Amino acid sequence: MFRIQPHVRLQEWVAEELGLFRAEGLDYEFEAEGFAAASVQPVDAAPLEVRRGALQDMEEGRACDVSAACHWAVNAAASTSHGRMWGRAYSVCVSGIFVAPDSPYKRPEDLAGVKVGVGHQSGSHYSAIQGLEPFLARQDIALDFAGLPFDRVRLMLGRRLAAANVFGAQYYLLEQQGFRKLVDTTFIMGFLVREDSDQEDLERYFRALRGAQREIDLEPERHKHFWLRELPEDLRAGADVRRFGPGERIVFEPYTREMFERTHRWMAGWQLFDAGGASRPRYEDAVIA
Repeated sequence: MFRIQPHVRLQEWVAEELGLFRAEGLDYEFEAEGFAAASVQPVDAAPLEVRRGALQDMEEGRACDVSAACHWAVNAAASTSHGRMWGRAYSVCVSGIFVAPDSPYKRPEDLAGVKVGVGHQSGSHYSAIQGLEPFLARQDIALDFAGLPFDRVRLMLGRRLAAANVFGAQYYLLEQQGFRKLVDTTFIMGFLVREDSDQEDLERYFRALRGAQREIDLEPERHKHFWLRELPEDLRAGADVRRFGPGERIVFEPYTREMFERTHRWMAGWQLFDAGGASRPRYEDAVIA
């Protein structure tokens, strides 16, 4: 049985609602809970430093056949034999570093030495560095490992972080509350597939997502209500999802060898990953091209 979870985006919800998985002949289970409401930060207490994120989650094994995370973490997970990267598609995820409406920080350069809330070894971690590189010297980029995506939203709303890097639904939530984006950190999401997933089932799954993406492109307003399924209850009440954007967009283009290897070099340059020490560092071994 092929297991499908939504990944705080719209495509899986749309494919399920429109019967696109069934139309492709996929025998599957749809686990609606997904990752939406997860939290590790205590309420009304000093923020904890959390040294785990998407990479550790994938290393421990996710309960679905196809998982999604930033392409940096998927690269690392696939290169260390915790699944394989699907090399025939990726998605582009809107992301940005935000500050409060009344924050004294006005420009990216003002963030020199200011801790930016991110998730450890997750898209917000890597994209914050990549986004700040044009503006700050390496030693001036400061990060605060503040937990999971919705934790950072709550911390920002409570003015318990000076800045945070958020993406997708979290981006739209802070934007709607008047928070200001200082740096755009839009980045690539990759797909990690289980080692034992059936190749034909994977192709059926991605054909259904392609159809869902066309539907979202054509009539995004029709599908934005699904954002409510991806928001935890405490954040749902104040959100008008009609004003949200469509979120990440799946691009059905190859994730190439050059993209894979360049990503490894960038991570190695920041001492975020040792490709030489990985069990499966070669593109042809780690990626289903």
